[in-house]
Amino acid sequence: MDNTANAMSGPPPRIAILGLHLEANAFAPPTTLEDFARLCLERGERISELARAGTSHLPLELPGFYRRMDATGPWNPVPVLMAAAPPGGPIEQRVFLEFLDEMRRGLAAALPLDGVYIASHGASSATGDEDSDGTLAEMVRRVVGPAVPVVCTHDLHCNVSERMLAALDGFVAYRTNPHVDQAERAAEAADLLRELLGGGRFAKAFIRLPLAPPTVTLLTKEGPYADLIRDAEALMRADPAIANASVAGGFVYGDLPKCGMTVTVTARDGDLARARRAALTLARRAWAERQRHTRRLLSVAEATEIALAAGRDERPPVIFADSGDNPGGGGRGNTAWLLSALHKARAQGVVFGVFVDPALAAEAHAQGEGARFHAVFNRVESEFSKRFEAPARVLRLSDGKDVGRRGTMAGRAFDLGPSALLELEGSGLRVVVISLRRQCHEPRMLEMFGINIAEARTVVVKSRGHFRAGFDEFFPDERIFEVDAPGLTSPVLANFSWKRLPRPIFPLDPEAEWREPDWAEAAPGPSQPAAPAV
Repeated sequence: MDNTANAMSGPPPRIAILGLHLEANAFAPPTTLEDFARLCLERGERISELARAGTSHLPLELPGFYRRMDATGPWNPVPVLMAAAPPGGPIEQRVFLEFLDEMRRGLAAALPLDGVYIASHGASSATGDEDSDGTLAEMVRRVVGPAVPVVCTHDLHCNVSERMLAALDGFVAYRTNPHVDQAERAAEAADLLRELLGGGRFAKAFIRLPLAPPTVTLLTKEGPYADLIRDAEALMRADPAIANASVAGGFVYGDLPKCGMTVTVTARDGDLARARRAALTLARRAWAERQRHTRRLLSVAEATEIALAAGRDERPPVIFADSGDNPGGGGRGNTAWLLSALHKARAQGVVFGVFVDPALAAEAHAQGEGARFHAVFNRVESEFSKRFEAPARVLRLSDGKDVGRRGTMAGRAFDLGPSALLELEGSGLRVVVISLRRQCHEPRMLEMFGINIAEARTVVVKSRGHFRAGFDEFFPDERIFEVDAPGLTSPVLANFSWKRLPRPIFPLDPEAEWREPDWAEAAPGPSQPAAPAV
């Protein structure tokens, strides 16, 4: 099954590299060209330079892919376009079509090619295209033809379509949440590509379940999703013929017909029957355990009481996830429900990070460090982002640029835009105000302002789960709480007016049923256990 030697016997393969990173929340404002330009929009050889640099702003898949390809033999990278934006609304259709056309022209100009690597998030959509990832993959296939291997990596919060998979030879999804395995999954994709270049043949089996788990139940340290990921890894270890097993939790806020948990299994030697058996084993367990995808969140009032107790040293320090307003899922990062409640209660030792308000950050910079002024949060209100006011003092200013040190941002450059640390008078609450919409999942986003996180009694982060990989050195699991506050990423799915989500779907519709695929009759029965975790 190892075809690497065969792959290296001819001239170095020419591998095109491109990708589109966006997690599109249907309830958020559209994503613009500027959103991509402010995070990552790179072309041509610049991509190779950054991928092989020690630190860059590229998605972490690219350095991982380059390292593995460099280590496994000669190759000629042909980078085309890498476009990445923070999670937000669907891409403006014009912008998506421009990206698509640029990728098409770049691929056509690079022919002949020996392979293609697509490094995308997998939950994108455009204002005029519900399956932009499928459209991209089909475009690649049309340009390079049926014989050129095409492999793709996706975030595990991806919405997978049948048409996208039909255009691919290999598909790999992340297996960690918080995401700390992007480089490893890209290396896995590189190995699959090398295998295909050496003559390998793959077959893929795909199942979509009427299951849209709340994001807070898709962690991979423990819980129902963690068990599924472990089962998938056990299947790959137990059977060398299984090249990859990807269980994608999906991104329900996309509000699309292709939403829902999916299982994609890739088998070697074109063994479709084997791929189907493995996929069915995983899907049956996921459906049988669907009731486990529930989690009770704290109310704002309950969180306030816990913060007051922590401030009085009556309990250990805690961290709150303002998961309903997670910029990492399309939230605007500027709801003030928790901020207002903690300030009003005069909870002591509170650090709040990060609050997105460019106008307030600009005013703090104009005032200067040490200045006292009347801080107005959300001067322009929206549905969830209500006005909040308090006297404040400017403690520190920053240009917002730094490099992550832990978890999902380790070694990756980030930019918060002009930023400020404010102290609210009357409560002493400290809040980091930033200009660019980013989630607080990296300790440096607080430490760069001189904050000693270990001394805080309560930390609030605008994040859903990725903060766990960055702040775990300060807060063990038992001192992490998710708070139920309004916002565009509320884990309480009944809060949204769904339009395109397939219904019925669990847990929104407890009566939802799953009809197994027609080919399931030839697969093992429901009683057959998954491969043991070893």
